Formats: sequence, C-alpha cells, structure tokens
Amino acid sequence: MIRYALICGDCEHEFEAWFASSAAFDAQAKKHLVICPECAGAQVTKQIMAPSVKSPKKRAAQSEAEKLAAEFAAKARDHVEKNFDYVGDSFADEARAMYYGETEDRPIWGATTPEESAALLEEGVPAAPLPRAFTPKPPKQARTKGKLN
Repeated sequence: MIRYALICGDCEHEFEAWFASSAAFDAQAKKHLVICPECAGAQVTKQIMAPSVKSPKKRAAQSEAEKLAAEFAAKARDHVEKNFDYVGDSFADEARAMYYGETEDRPIWGATTPEESAALLEEGVPAAPLPRAFTPKPPKQARTKGKLN
C-alpha cells in the first residue's frame, strides 16, 4: 500500500489517499475514479512528497496503527453489512431511481463498472466507491464477476 498526498485541480483541496501501488493510482486517475472529497472533481493529481523511512520505533507504532486501522475497517464492514441493502449489479440503476425520486431513499451498496461509476458522477448522482477494506463480502447467491464496489 502507498499513501499519496493529493490535490484537486478544480478547487485546490489537499487530501491524502491510499492505493495498492503507484500503477493503481495512475489507472484510477486516468479513468477519473480518484475524486476530490470536497467538490467531487476528478482532476486530482499527486503532490510532491518526501519518502518515509521507518525506524524500529516507528515500525512498532505503525504496527499498533495498523491494528487500529484493521479494527476500524472491520467495524465499518459490519456497519455496511447490517445497515445497507446489497443490490449487486443493480447499484447504478437503484442509485439513479432514488436520485430521481422513482423509489424511496435507503442506504445501498453493490457493484458497478468504472463506466457506470463515471456516468453516475457525471449525472450528479451521489455515489462513491467503498474502500475495499470497508466492503463486506456480498451474499453468496449475489456475487459478481469483474465489477467493482
């Protein structure tokens, strides 16, 4: 995992985000999937950062921080699983129906392709990808292939 300091080219908001690798950031940014939390703009770029060298003391602190992060992620997954409806591949359709008032609002999660995700963003439908660490496993009968949460 790699943490990047990022900046939005639209509103100049500075924030941080974690990615599996440098290539993962590049691929997501190219598809406009890296979104500013302030204005939802997709013109996000990396800022200059100094490398982080960890001493044994820092590694021990990191280990404790990793434990806390894992506990938080587990609680987030549990919350999503208990309080959100899993809609599978119908996520984009369900989100649109709620946005346009065709169905009652409710918390949902599911799967969508990068193209569907970009289309939702373009339409102004309030939807965001769940970080993988916060995503529960879909019910067995509803698992999808090749799609993102």
